[in-house]
Amino acid sequence: MKRSIIKEKSYLFALRIITLSRWLRGQREFEIGGQVLRAGTSIGANVEEALAGVSRRDFVVKMAVASKEARETNYWLRLLRDSNIVPTARMSPLLDESLELIKNSHREDRAAEIMRKLRTFLKVLPIFS
Repeated sequence: MKRSIIKEKSYLFALRIITLSRWLRGQREFEIGGQVLRAGTSIGANVEEALAGVSRRDFVVKMAVASKEARETNYWLRLLRDSNIVPTARMSPLLDESLELIKNSHREDRAAEIMRKLRTFLKVLPIFS
């Protein structure tokens, strides 16, 4: 089976988000901790679903959802940093990871769409002998 870098990275990111969420609960920041937990762990869940998709379209849709969840997670992480709930030094690595996941999920989604268009184009090309 082919190794999926985004699958691995989103899983490790989710583990770090869980750790952050536990810390936030200890700080009595329940609401925002729950928001970042839901969004941050959803990225990997959608990547997993995309990789198990029954069609190319299913893959593209799930990767688009993963990209949106990564953006939402980045939003909550910025709020945590800018409101001084979590020290900037602790947030910087998570923010960097969330940006990388945004780029990678969008890249995977875009690559699948390009391949679909290319296959459609090749079907209509006349064959020259």
